[in-house]
Amino acid sequence: MAVLLIVLDLAGTLVFAVEGAMAGLAGGLDVFGLLVVAFVTALGGGTMRDLLIGAVPPNSIRDWRYGGIAFAGGAAVFFLHYFVGRLPGELLMVLDAAGLALFAVAGTEKALDYGVGEFAAALMGTITAVGGGTLRDVLLAQIPLVLRADVYATAALAGSLVLLAARRLGSGPRAAAALGAGGCFVLRVVAATHHWNLPHAL
Repeated sequence: MAVLLIVLDLAGTLVFAVEGAMAGLAGGLDVFGLLVVAFVTALGGGTMRDLLIGAVPPNSIRDWRYGGIAFAGGAAVFFLHYFVGRLPGELLMVLDAAGLALFAVAGTEKALDYGVGEFAAALMGTITAVGGGTLRDVLLAQIPLVLRADVYATAALAGSLVLLAARRLGSGPRAAAALGAGGCFVLRVVAATHHWNLPHAL
């Protein structure tokens, strides 16, 4: 399970680093700014989670692989910006949904490993999934995506809850993680495709 958790965390780190760097590219940042945004997007949520559950120092500081992958993803976007800038919006949405799903599951599992209760673990999974993107949007002077996107944080929370429910029903850790990630991914993609929104005040 420890290996699975690291794989999910590192995969989510790469996906969100690329997604964050692409947002920096669209914002006209230079190479340093782009790498900073990639790093924050990839590791901001996980760092907040680690601090909240007492996993200190956070993985982003303790394990060189996290920072290395975040910077590598950002650098790849910078050097391949000609091709990256021509990727279709649908692909970017799918990429973001994949990162959201991976981080929701990884964050929930790590919180459980540190003895956090199930409800709080679901919240930690959600924070892991949306925290970095929120910091990215703040750095880029935008309204955070979590506050305006079609079912975004809700999809992360749903994936965490599916994972917890699967574990309660006797599924193994890997099966529960797959179900949680799949649920989050599908919900996010369907919601973005059909523009599903939570209710607004009238």
